[in-house]
Amino acid sequence: MRFELKAVNLEGRVESLDLHGLDRTSAVQQAESRGYTVLAVRQRAGLGLPWRGAQARFPLTLFSQELLVLLKAGLPLVEAIDTLAEREKRSEFRALLERVAAILRQGSTLSSALQQFPQAFPALYVATVQASERTGDLAPSLARYVAYQNQLDAIRKRLVNALIYPGLLISVGGLVSLFLLVYVVPRFSRIYEERNIDLPFFSKILLTWGQMVEGHGTLVMGAFVALLIAAAYGLRHARVKARIENALWKLPAIGERLKLYQLARFYRTIGMLLRGGTPLLAALQMSSELLHPLLRERLAAASRSVSEGRPVSESMEANGLTTSIALRMLAVGEKGGNMGEMMERIADFHDEEISRWVDWFTRLFEPLLMAAIGLVIGAIVVLMYMPIFELAGSLQ
Repeated sequence: MRFELKAVNLEGRVESLDLHGLDRTSAVQQAESRGYTVLAVRQRAGLGLPWRGAQARFPLTLFSQELLVLLKAGLPLVEAIDTLAEREKRSEFRALLERVAAILRQGSTLSSALQQFPQAFPALYVATVQASERTGDLAPSLARYVAYQNQLDAIRKRLVNALIYPGLLISVGGLVSLFLLVYVVPRFSRIYEERNIDLPFFSKILLTWGQMVEGHGTLVMGAFVALLIAAAYGLRHARVKARIENALWKLPAIGERLKLYQLARFYRTIGMLLRGGTPLLAALQMSSELLHPLLRERLAAASRSVSEGRPVSESMEANGLTTSIALRMLAVGEKGGNMGEMMERIADFHDEEISRWVDWFTRLFEPLLMAAIGLVIGAIVVLMYMPIFELAGSLQ
C-alpha cells in the first residue's frame, strides 16, 4: 500500500512523504525511523486494476529460510533479524523487520513480536514459533514450517501447471473466434446483403450479428471490454469466489477432489503443528480456516467430540473428515503415539492421489477441449460459407 504522510523533519519544517507500507503503522514507523514526527497519514488511492494485488505479500517462506540459515550459523536471533532487515530492498518489509527486532530488544518473545503484524505473519506461523519457544528448538520448527510450505507450494504448482495448456487453448480459441465474429463475419454479411442472397436460418443469425457489429462496432467492443473488466473485478470479491467454489463443490467428481485436497492440506498442517509441540485441540482450531465452511462445521463437531475424550479417528470418521486410508492410519497413529508423523503421511498419500487424478483429468480434458474449440470455429466458418456452397450446388 502507498501512504501520503505529513511530517515534521529534524529542522522543524513540514514535508510530504510518499511511502510504501503493509499498513498505516508500518508507514509511520518508516517515517519515525528517519527522524520525522508524523502529523497525518492518508492512504493513496490507486487505479485498483484487477491484475494488481492490493498490496505486496511479505515473503514469509524466504524469510524463514534465511533466518534458519543465520541461526544455524550461530547468530543471535536479534542480530539475525537485523541482518535480514539490512539486506531487504523493499522499504515496507525493511521497516517491518526493524520493528520486530526493536520489540525483541525490549524483552518480548519472537512469537509476541510476530503477533503484532498479522498481515505478514499468519496465526499458523505464530503458533509454530510459540510452540518452539516452549522447547527451545526454533531452528527445527522453522525447518518444519519451510518443508510444510514447500510441500503445499509443490501441490499448488502441479495444479497450476496442469491448467496452463488448457488455458492457452481456451485463450487462442477465444481469440480466433473473436476475430471471426468481429472482423470476418461483418464483411461476409455486407457481401450477402448487397447481393440479396437467400440464406439458411443459422447463417441468417450469424450474419445478423455481423451486421450489428458493422453498424455498432464501437458499442459492441466497449460492452465486451466492460464485461471482461467486470468479470475480473468480480473474481476478486470474496462473495463471488465463494459462490464459484460452492458451485464446484456440488459437481460430483470435482467436489470430491476439492474435499480431498483440503483434507490433505488440513492433515499436513495438523501434523506439522503436533510435531512442533502444539496441543491437538489448539491445532484443530488453528487449522479450521483451511477448510470449506461445510467442513469447518464438521471440524467443530469433531473437536467437541475429541474434547469429550473420544479417539481422534472415531471423531473424524463420525463427522466425514476422513477417507478409508486416513481412518486406518489415524488408528495406527493413536496406538503408536505418533499422530503428527502419521497425519503428515496421510497428507503425502492423498497428495499423490490428487496428482494422479490431475494427470488423468488433463489428459482427458485437453483433447476434448481441442475438439470443442475446433467445432466452434468450424461451425462459424461453415455457416459463413454455406450460402456459397448452396450456390455452387445449384449451378451444377
